[in-house]
Amino acid sequence: MSTINVAIVGLGFMGVTHIKAYRQIPGVRIAAICDAVRLPVDGDFSSISGNVGTAEPLKLDMSKTKATKNLDDLLADPTIDLIDLCVPTMAHPKLAIASLKAGKHVICEKPLARTAVLARDIVNAAASAKGFFMPAMCIRFWPDYVWMKQAMEQGTYGKVLAARFRRVAEPPGWSKDFMDGAKSGGAILDLHIHDVDFVQYCFGRPKAVYATGYSQISGAIDHVVAQYKVDGGASVSAEGGWAMTIGFGFNMEFTVQFENATVDYTLVRGADALRLFEKGQPARTIKPSGGDGYIGELSYMLECIRKKTPPSIVTGRDGASAVEICEAEEKSIKTGQVVKLN
Repeated sequence: MSTINVAIVGLGFMGVTHIKAYRQIPGVRIAAICDAVRLPVDGDFSSISGNVGTAEPLKLDMSKTKATKNLDDLLADPTIDLIDLCVPTMAHPKLAIASLKAGKHVICEKPLARTAVLARDIVNAAASAKGFFMPAMCIRFWPDYVWMKQAMEQGTYGKVLAARFRRVAEPPGWSKDFMDGAKSGGAILDLHIHDVDFVQYCFGRPKAVYATGYSQISGAIDHVVAQYKVDGGASVSAEGGWAMTIGFGFNMEFTVQFENATVDYTLVRGADALRLFEKGQPARTIKPSGGDGYIGELSYMLECIRKKTPPSIVTGRDGASAVEICEAEEKSIKTGQVVKLN
């Protein structure tokens, strides 16, 4: 398969982010765009923005790209290889399952679904589908996080003693759906889930979780601090929220304490985002190669399709597990108790 034809469904901030990423990946063609409400048939996405990535206006050449408001048009098109779902969370189960039943490969933005039950419905549909399925957990592909994960696996700096992850932002005002917790799940499910997933990626699924947090703007949990019990005994925590005062912007960071070094990453440090403090050595900046996590995850999905090998770096089961862990955190917040995970 020399060129893979992708259809992007959902043309908000994340849909535009994916378009920008595909344009930097060889061997893929944006064959179609689809949105039931917002469909810029002239290819002008300059009014759409979000909290990460470049703010450069996007103008897509539509001469070879189909524009439709109906997903069924794409599912019936034999030339479409990959359906990329960037729609609001509540629409994930219906559209993902329909796309899988149509024999398409599917990549679906996080969170996989609004509830763990619905997430498992997608996983079950993917298990018997002809096409491959992958949740778009971009942090597993973010170069700085990839570097740190490799350092853990290789034991470069000894055993991990502690790890703290943090992802905080002002309210995501570019979409009203985020501000309806019944639809989005609040920051705990839409934002914090990135770090929840990365915790399970690094340490395995937690055995238990204790969390505190509050609701302020969406009706769901808008800020959470969670402590995880993991195999190996490391002290692991994650904080996430989108209730910072307007003007705060967005930041993601982690600090990992190894036996022989401390690794510290902070997005807002720019070129010095990833710093290594190693015993007996001067502090230094690490600059991992590669593009951002969006380019990484989409390139990987395309590679899996070409090689006819199901995705393994992140799977549908991982996506469902992350939702389950978030639900356990929410239960802990509401009960004040430690919640065990099976």
